[in-house]
Amino acid sequence: MSLQLISHSPDLKQLRDEGYEIEVKGGHLVVHQIPYVNGNGEIKFGKLISTLTLNNNITITPDNHVISFMGEHPCNKDGTIITGIQHGNPNQQLCDGIVMNYSFSNRPPNGYSDYHQKVSRYAEIISAPAKSIDPTLTAKTFKVVKDSEEDTMFNYIDTNSSRANIHLINSKFNNQRIGIIGLGGTGSYVLDFIAKTPVSEILLFDGDVFLQHNAFRSPGAPSTETLDAKLRKVDYYARVYSNMHKRIITHPVYVTKENIELLKGLSFVFICIDSNSARGIILSALKRMGIPFFDMGLGVNIAEDNLVGTVRVTVGTPSKTDHIPNRIGTVEIDDNEYSTNIQIADLNALNALFAVIKWKKLSGFYQDLKEEHHSTYSINTAQLINEDFTA
Repeated sequence: MSLQLISHSPDLKQLRDEGYEIEVKGGHLVVHQIPYVNGNGEIKFGKLISTLTLNNNITITPDNHVISFMGEHPCNKDGTIITGIQHGNPNQQLCDGIVMNYSFSNRPPNGYSDYHQKVSRYAEIISAPAKSIDPTLTAKTFKVVKDSEEDTMFNYIDTNSSRANIHLINSKFNNQRIGIIGLGGTGSYVLDFIAKTPVSEILLFDGDVFLQHNAFRSPGAPSTETLDAKLRKVDYYARVYSNMHKRIITHPVYVTKENIELLKGLSFVFICIDSNSARGIILSALKRMGIPFFDMGLGVNIAEDNLVGTVRVTVGTPSKTDHIPNRIGTVEIDDNEYSTNIQIADLNALNALFAVIKWKKLSGFYQDLKEEHHSTYSINTAQLINEDFTA
């Protein structure tokens, strides 16, 4: 993807054609072999690092004028720091092998029109003292950097992570295989959030058809033609989210005792179904397999002319499942309005969000100080209760 991006972006291609050693790594543009002078007056070589602003994997006007640098602080010939570009020294690791030691700021009156202008200007400023010592020094080595961009699960580069400098943290999701059982309102929102992470596979399980009522409690806005097609839910959502994520695998079946082994080898499972009997079969198998899971539920009822209810997320991990029998029932409940009330997409999304945030905590993406395994949110009191903490 790195070499394709460079070839298809005129400004990056110009940098490469002029001899700069460039590559795209972790959503950043990295320019190698920038000569500079350090505080001891010695000649060194560093790297310029810039976030990328892309549209359809082609560069557009840079969104800022700041650039980062890997190396010691560039200095003048006499070893004094080049103060005119000073900005910060975060010493932050951006991705494997790339550390942002310093950030520099040099803004033209109208900003930088493209990445060629941005990189060449900073290279000129930083390299000038070194070239005054040795005129043969240049950042234009004409060395082609091998495409080292990691295999990505996306069809286009995740520039959101690079803009926020969280690419390394985001990599904690790499190699995870996620299962989503049930693609109703809550399960579809779980998919929406997880499809934006670099998990290696997303497995979808649902034997139902995507119908008109589903459109009112799930992400997006399907056309009437899509509804007329009566696609399987797994096929409809795979078609949508495969535009972004490469590895969405469909299983157009309900999970039962007969096919429960399909869950083997998964890293995490999201259970988004409203059948307690089916839930019991799945939970028993996941506990046996040692697979962490998130069981979600909405309990919504009519109280006069209002809706009241609770949003629940119950978590099971290999180290803690003793709370499960007290939190998740196996008997069907008939007085829940959820099965007929379709105007609760916000609660579906909230339920999915609580579960996905907890998954990200267990993955080490977010800090988790409480380590709760059961959470409920009461709609009418806006009360969030966390319980069943890790001992």
